[in-house]
Amino acid sequence: GCILDGKLYPFGEIARTDNCFRCSCSRDAMRCCSLFHTPAGYDKENCKVIFNKKSCDYDVVQKSDPSKECTVYSRV
Repeated sequence: GCILDGKLYPFGEIARTDNCFRCSCSRDAMRCCSLFHTPAGYDKENCKVIFNKKSCDYDVVQKSDPSKECTVYSRV
């Protein structure tokens, strides 16, 4: 198997790791891609980015009221 962040994964495809990556484990290497996209275009003055491990994505919320989401124009 392959070890990522101290956890052993079996050979083959891993749909989702604990840290929100999709990986492929082989005898030669472990290749991973993130399942999330980082917000780039949003109101940085009034909003902040919080990682949501449950949904494997970033939430962009108002600094003054984190229960309210902000509009995101682009992600990378």
